[in-house]
Amino acid sequence: MLKKENNFAFIDGQNLNLGIKGSGWLLDLKKFRVYLREKYSVQKAYYFIGYVPGNSDLYSSLQQYGYILIFKPTFKNSAGIIKGNCDAELVLQTMIDFNHYERAVIVSGDGDFSCLIKYLKEKDKLKTVLVPDKNKYSSLLIKASNNIAFMNDLRNKLEFNAEK
Repeated sequence: MLKKENNFAFIDGQNLNLGIKGSGWLLDLKKFRVYLREKYSVQKAYYFIGYVPGNSDLYSSLQQYGYILIFKPTFKNSAGIIKGNCDAELVLQTMIDFNHYERAVIVSGDGDFSCLIKYLKEKDKLKTVLVPDKNKYSSLLIKASNNIAFMNDLRNKLEFNAEK
């Protein structure tokens, strides 16, 4: 029997949400957590998300599914759009936990993470990069790692089905 790995996932919640919606489907976050555990031996899954009052049901559900939520305060910009970039928090948590996981799964298509991904790969600490939308992601990720999977290919497995 193979030894189970102790891998951690670091999920850019906004990039995941917008990428999946941009592809025309809705991700079942409960199924996604199970997928991360079964496919990549993810023991801890950090979900980085902007905190918006009124979204407590979403936050409770994510925690029930097994995600560890890391919140970023949000604000409305001049156009009234809620902003809350969690990139620095994701990088920081990845480095805080560096000695506590075997390999990291990074979930984002954001090129801002290319330096982190490159570093993790150099240290043999990168399991994979899961890009939410293969039609919209930074080419910097390809330069940082050749170990990229696209979530578009997981639609049949992970799509939310309201009928169930």
